[in-house]
Amino acid sequence: MKYMVTLNGKQYEVEVEKGSVSAVAVGKAPSAPTAAPAAAPAAAPTPAAAPASAAPASGEVVSAPMPGTILDVRCTAGQAVKAGDVLFILEAMKMENEICAPHDGTVGSVSVQKGATVETGAALCTM
Repeated sequence: MKYMVTLNGKQYEVEVEKGSVSAVAVGKAPSAPTAAPAAAPAAAPTPAAAPASAAPASGEVVSAPMPGTILDVRCTAGQAVKAGDVLFILEAMKMENEICAPHDGTVGSVSVQKGATVETGAALCTM
């Protein structure tokens, strides 16, 4: 996804690719080691592998990437979706963020409704 960012009066075009999450600490040196281990367990391959193997029973959880408010729910349980289809619109810091389907599949259940406030990692739906 491409974004236009203004920093100190200059505009920059930023391209963000789907991938792994890493934490970058700004400030004291001791904060960096604390932030890195906290992020590592959340992004560990083992939890990602568990939902994939349990896909037929419970499905993969689509979770909120950041805290915010659900502005729109664009999927329903049982709906067939393709990779990249917009499932939710999440408002965070006065920006609307599209939460898209990670792969082709069927929405198993929808866990939130329009107007709900969610935290980072909150389950939005299962696929």
